Amino acid sequence: MQFLKNLRGLLVLPLVALLAGCNAVVMNPSGDVAAQQRDLIIISTVLMLLIIVPVIFLTLWFAWRYRKSNAAAEAEYSPDWDHSTQLELIIWAAPLLIIIALGALTWISTHKLDPYRPLDRIDAQRPIPADVKPLVVEVVALDWKWLFLYPEQGIATINEVAAPVDRPIQFKITASSVMNSFYIPALAGQIYAMPGMETKLHAVINKPGNFEGFSANYSGAGFSGMRFRFHGLGHDDFEAWVQKAKGSGVALSRDDYLKLEQPSERNPVQHYATVADGLYEAILNRCVEANRMCMREMMAIDMEGGQGKPGTFNVATLDAATRERLGITDAPVKNYVGAMCTVDNPTGAVSAAPVTTQRM
Repeated sequence: MQFLKNLRGLLVLPLVALLAGCNAVVMNPSGDVAAQQRDLIIISTVLMLLIIVPVIFLTLWFAWRYRKSNAAAEAEYSPDWDHSTQLELIIWAAPLLIIIALGALTWISTHKLDPYRPLDRIDAQRPIPADVKPLVVEVVALDWKWLFLYPEQGIATINEVAAPVDRPIQFKITASSVMNSFYIPALAGQIYAMPGMETKLHAVINKPGNFEGFSANYSGAGFSGMRFRFHGLGHDDFEAWVQKAKGSGVALSRDDYLKLEQPSERNPVQHYATVADGLYEAILNRCVEANRMCMREMMAIDMEGGQGKPGTFNVATLDAATRERLGITDAPVKNYVGAMCTVDNPTGAVSAAPVTTQRM
């Protein structure tokens, strides 16, 4: 029997070792924004425990004090007792005060830690100098890899991003197809990447190091390998990293991007020395192809009342080049029938012959 007890203890030891080896990066971050989020978690947990711990203690204490075998005078049985003003005040006042504290904390932190809000400090002791401009990094979530564009430096990378220590970073984030979530636990909280939309994240890294980033939103078969490295570097080291990317001699053109956009898994780190002008804006507006109308242009036309049946046909039609790129050259053409009504036709009757077009 003693042998079995010792065996159980030995079996538990590896589990304890695994738990002890966890890298709790969320609770030990290297960026000021993530540190503030950690503090918020700690404060909220402490406020919660102010209720939970006394309740657990009193539950055990009452069960022991008023057990059947306890005949002590202080454990008097009072079946007709039903009210205590003092207890009511404690029971209701304590949770009410904690809710007020949590509400105030949530209100302040929600605005202060808004990812769209530019930073006002480098850390708790240092405000951001007036002459410091944030490093702009344009992020594109692809299937299943990350593309990072540096408009100021004129470079791009795959599955690797870097930033100088103590310099504010402004991430502009979008996606090529499905929704993903951009997350570097050591730097800041996660924020979603969506096609045709731009989200933003402001952050700063305060310690040099090599940190992990990944997608925190399931996006298909290659999701598990959709990881990248984030490097916090000194100023000189960051400049050397930029020069290394420029020394690759590889250009990222629009045609190269269209090839890169195709699904692939576990892509190695890759650097691009130059980037096609306006590539990020074209990705965001879903018009990288030369024959595709940009979303911003479509919206501008819609604001002016639309473009009629001929424009609808032009926008909806998939030409041969686009069909080939999407791999649907031999697929049957899918059609829909659209009918246009004039403004002075309130009954909704068709005012012109239907137009048959291809669906995008």
